[in-house]
Amino acid sequence: MRARPAVLLALMSTLLLTGCLPPAEDPGRAPATDRSGAGEPVDPDDGTDTPEEFANDIGASRSVAERYWTAVFRQSGTGFEPIRQVVPYERDGELDCAGEPLPRNNAVYCPAGDFIAYDVNWAFAAFRQIGDAFVYYLLGHEYAHGIQARLGIRKQFTIEQELQADCMAGAFIGDKARDGDLTMQDNDTRELADGLAAVGDQPGQPWFAEGAHGTAEQRMDAFAKGYQSSLDECGL
Repeated sequence: MRARPAVLLALMSTLLLTGCLPPAEDPGRAPATDRSGAGEPVDPDDGTDTPEEFANDIGASRSVAERYWTAVFRQSGTGFEPIRQVVPYERDGELDCAGEPLPRNNAVYCPAGDFIAYDVNWAFAAFRQIGDAFVYYLLGHEYAHGIQARLGIRKQFTIEQELQADCMAGAFIGDKARDGDLTMQDNDTRELADGLAAVGDQPGQPWFAEGAHGTAEQRMDAFAKGYQSSLDECGL
């Protein structure tokens, strides 16, 4: 990733973006392999779209997120416990969160088991169609829900919870790009924009409805604020 923050903000400000994802964990499966070196810059775009590269990006994004939130909590004088597990699944109901089956074509953080789970076929298809920067947004957004749970944040409306998670995902990606732990490529800006656009509310979704995530403009604005100004804009 070698794009500059201004490039991302300029691109995203011209697009209508939306998004949210659900992950679940399978206690019987190992988390995706993390092949990133601790402390080494991660390049989410090396031009491949294989299952091995996808698994590598899932593991690398998890490692970067853990380093990021460990540092954030340390700065506030608080210890941090990483999310317990990140696990793929393939079928409806293969995994559940507090007894509720997880559907296909989704990704979610489950506070009951402290895990992130994702439909691996859906996520891999999105990875191939949109690009690997999308993986960092997906993981960053769901990891943000885990941080909300750790901080005891529970908003009145779903949309408030989701837009805050978008802002936190933006802060995560932006801060790690600025400190060199992520290396932005020029096409990553387009991938992030396309990824946000791919996972948003349908037109006409009431903002107050359970499960609402926000309009394209709202999600774009939340992510861009976090990316540009870090967590100060996220209401933590």
